[in-house]
Amino acid sequence: MSYPIVLSTLNARYHHSSFGLRYLYANLGELQPMAKIIEFTTAQNPRDVAERVLIEKPTIVGFGVYIWNTQLTQQVVSILKKVQPNLIIVLGGPEVSYETESQEICQIADYVIQGEADFEFYSLCKKLLSNEPVVSKISRGLLPEIEKIVLPYSDYSDEDIKNRIIYVEASRGCPYRCEYCLSSLDKSVRNFDLDVFLNSMDVLIQRGVRSFKFVDRTFNLSIASSTRILNFFLDRIGLGLFLHFEMVPDRLPMELQDLIKRFPPGALQFEIGIQTWNPEVAKLVSRRQNYEKIRENFKFLNEETGVHLHTDLIAGLPGETWASFAKGFDEVASLGTQEIQVGILKRLKGTPIIRHDQEWQMVYQEHPPFQILQTKTMSFEEMQKIGRFSQFWDSVANSGNFTQTVDFLRKKSQKENSSFFDEFFRLSEFLSHRHPHGSGIALLNLVESLWVYLSTEIQLDLTTARGLLIADYAGKVKRDIPRFLREDTAVRRPQLETDSMTPGLRTSPALPKRQTKHLSGVLNSTK
Repeated sequence: MSYPIVLSTLNARYHHSSFGLRYLYANLGELQPMAKIIEFTTAQNPRDVAERVLIEKPTIVGFGVYIWNTQLTQQVVSILKKVQPNLIIVLGGPEVSYETESQEICQIADYVIQGEADFEFYSLCKKLLSNEPVVSKISRGLLPEIEKIVLPYSDYSDEDIKNRIIYVEASRGCPYRCEYCLSSLDKSVRNFDLDVFLNSMDVLIQRGVRSFKFVDRTFNLSIASSTRILNFFLDRIGLGLFLHFEMVPDRLPMELQDLIKRFPPGALQFEIGIQTWNPEVAKLVSRRQNYEKIRENFKFLNEETGVHLHTDLIAGLPGETWASFAKGFDEVASLGTQEIQVGILKRLKGTPIIRHDQEWQMVYQEHPPFQILQTKTMSFEEMQKIGRFSQFWDSVANSGNFTQTVDFLRKKSQKENSSFFDEFFRLSEFLSHRHPHGSGIALLNLVESLWVYLSTEIQLDLTTARGLLIADYAGKVKRDIPRFLREDTAVRRPQLETDSMTPGLRTSPALPKRQTKHLSGVLNSTK
């Protein structure tokens, strides 16, 4: 059987699912039986991708284009057009929605849809398949009426439910104006009908979904909606659900607090974008946030809930210096958060961050992911160092593999009244010399490097160093203690405090691996 319409994209990982493609498919109306979704990953060879697409004998191929797959998608499109010149290529997605005409991938494609394409893609396909004239190569329709959009949740396959992240959204848009973010361009927040949405969630739960990742930019913006959604899931929490939400950091009224406290440890994960702790920088990029309120909210979340906290910081914003970023990192680390995602500023097409290019001498990489290289207040060398810091922070701290070791470094900085950022930066520089490629380091090799750092670089007494690393490597997961950590007086496998503290900890079977490690290791045990 052939499919005249193929919807495709290259995801960053297999376990990711393309939410956008499923929306397009769900809203194809009478054309839906003619369409098929085929997903790939950025690890696949572009020739193989093209070959697989052509097996379906399509007339139209629609590609979702994102910052992480632009170059590979361009290669696929180029191959398809060379092999089958009459094949109609339609592009959509955030990466081609702005500065469209100047992009090579858009020049070799036949059509480009800018912005939300829920209805526009259907309209274009209908014209093309009916041989009706299409006025323009590039189109941007009006924002679709949200109540008319067909929800895509029935288009998650059984394989998706078993193996992939299930993305959901109760709203679109963001009222904030943060200049580095594409969401700032869509200033109106539009809510889906909650009855219809929650019915869809109920069906997904009945089909076996236990982990839901909400992509709403500001889940806690509408307290009425967020409380109703939380109540819906709380009624079903005994099934072992896991819920991920993006939250505004300084908006947590009593109604939400009372609800959040009722969820068991590990059932909720909040991704909280703080981005900068420098009020002047925040003002420059039009980000509004109440820092005192943020502290109060984190104190509540840490002391009275079992929420897993993931916070975001951005390095390289206009006006940010090495010292102010380090201070901001220390502030965020002191809040008691299980993960801190240190991101490097990217120049997303269409975002108003470009207004600072001249004054703050913002220099960006010309190719994806368009990261900042240097600014007036941060040199290229400093940005490179923060990039390495971010990479090793992710491998060591965010991974949840070294909770005891990271907590020791935190306490060490507190005891010495020094910066935790500086403490970990020294470790990141040491690790970058031993592992210059940065990524893909085997866990045992990382353990050995930490052993060398603790025992020789900071000259920690050997018994303490062994105890920390054995606790991290073999305390939570039963592994053989590596030879370099053994001693004739045998270091016993330690029992972590949390082993005895939380014997009946209720966690979801759908819990991400990192969160499970943080829960068992308690990274922020100083709180």
